[in-house]
Amino acid sequence: MAAPMRLANGKDTSMSNASDRAKGIVEKIGGTIKKQVGKAIGNEQMEAEGKAKELEGDARIAAAKARERGRGKVEEVVGVVKKEVGHVIGNEQMRAEGKATELKGEARQKANQ
Repeated sequence: MAAPMRLANGKDTSMSNASDRAKGIVEKIGGTIKKQVGKAIGNEQMEAEGKAKELEGDARIAAAKARERGRGKVEEVVGVVKKEVGHVIGNEQMRAEGKATELKGEARQKANQ
C-alpha cells in the first residue's frame, strides 16, 4: 500500500486537504447565514459580504477537490505502471498490488468530482 503524500513540513496531505474542505464548508455556511441576516434586516453591505464569504467557501471546497483528483490520477498511473511491470516480469503479487493502487486512484478521482 502506498504511503500518504506528505508536505515539506511533514504533514499528511490527505489531512490537510480534509481540513481545507472543512474550512470551506464552514466559510460557506457562515457566509450563507450572514447573507440571509443581511437580507432579513435590509443591510445590503452585510448581504454582499455574506455572499462573498459563501463564494470563498465554494472556491476552497473546489480547490480541495481538484487537489484530490490530481492525487488520484497520480495514484492511478503509478498503479498502472506497477501492474504492467508485474506482468512483464511475471510477478502476480506486484501485478495485483498495481491493480489495487490503480483502482484506489480511480475511486479517489470519482469521489472528488
